[in-house]
Amino acid sequence: MGIDPKDLSEDDLIRELRRLHATRTDTFLHGSADALANHSTRTEELEEEYLRRHPERQVDPERLREGARQR
Repeated sequence: MGIDPKDLSEDDLIRELRRLHATRTDTFLHGSADALANHSTRTEELEEEYLRRHPERQVDPERLREGARQR
C-alpha cells in the first residue's frame, strides 16, 4: 500500500502526511471499514517515519499539559 515511507523524500513524506490528515474525517465518516483501516495503517507508517527522522522535533509548549493549564 504505497511507497515504503523510508524511501520517500522529506518533501514527499510531509506532503503525504498532510494529505492523509486532510482526508481523515471524510474517511472516518464515509469510508468503508477497509478504507478506514488502510487509512489508519498508512497514517501510522508515515507518522512513525517522521518521528524516526525527527526525534528531537520542536514541540509547541502550548500543546503540553502545562501550557494548557496556563491558558
